[in-house]
Amino acid sequence: MNPEQFSPEHFLWEFDRGVARIRLNRPERKNPLTFDSYAELRDTFRKLVYVREVKAVVFASNGGNFCSGGDVHDIIGPLTKMTMPELLDFTRMTGDLVKAIRACPQPVIAAVDGVSAGAGAIISMASDLRYAAPEAKTAFLFNRVGLAGCDMGACAILPRIIGHGRASEILYFGRSFSAEEGLAWGFFNAVVASSDLDAHAMKMAQKLADGPAFANGMTKNQLNVEWDMGIDAAIEMEAQAQAICMQTKDFERAYEAFVAKEKPAFKGD
Repeated sequence: MNPEQFSPEHFLWEFDRGVARIRLNRPERKNPLTFDSYAELRDTFRKLVYVREVKAVVFASNGGNFCSGGDVHDIIGPLTKMTMPELLDFTRMTGDLVKAIRACPQPVIAAVDGVSAGAGAIISMASDLRYAAPEAKTAFLFNRVGLAGCDMGACAILPRIIGHGRASEILYFGRSFSAEEGLAWGFFNAVVASSDLDAHAMKMAQKLADGPAFANGMTKNQLNVEWDMGIDAAIEMEAQAQAICMQTKDFERAYEAFVAKEKPAFKGD
């Protein structure tokens, strides 16, 4: 995968100075997902594991909305006619998108404007950092369409972000929450004016891309794998991870820059 030449069929892709930007491209429908866009997004994030040129990813809004979830006509309707094995293939495929977002070494930033519902809320949840416009409305609305709240890892990940009690309320009732609520709960890292949201997300992504990419990937990995570890195992894993990072040229560059009273120029190796 060459990030400068990559041209996906089912979403927009831009790449510049180590930062990739993804946007769903159905703004007239508030950017719903289809079977094909689900699969192409999953495959793209899987490939990013091996694309060192990409050092950070922004999953942005388009036309004032982030993502309205699965397309009612292209996904929801057909699901009501599928057999159990077919349905399980679908739910595993959607879960694989979350696994791919979490498994790629690049930090992923969600820039959430307008509607972020269903699988759209899941994509922002799966991201590493989340910034929202004041108008953003986030809804894990599975309960409202007769489904369980345990979709695409929501029961595992959401309580770790906003707490068990708040996650229970959101997943049992399927109600939307505002950007300000999300900020107070720790779901959003910041609320930024809609006119400045993209620029802010790209600025933060560029800051990550200019940093020690290998070490950032190690941090992301440790944040993932330490969820179900005891403290002793976690400390040992972090000792090993840090020792690996100490062998990188970026660590040496940082030391040399400190001695020279200069700003280090990280290269991700």
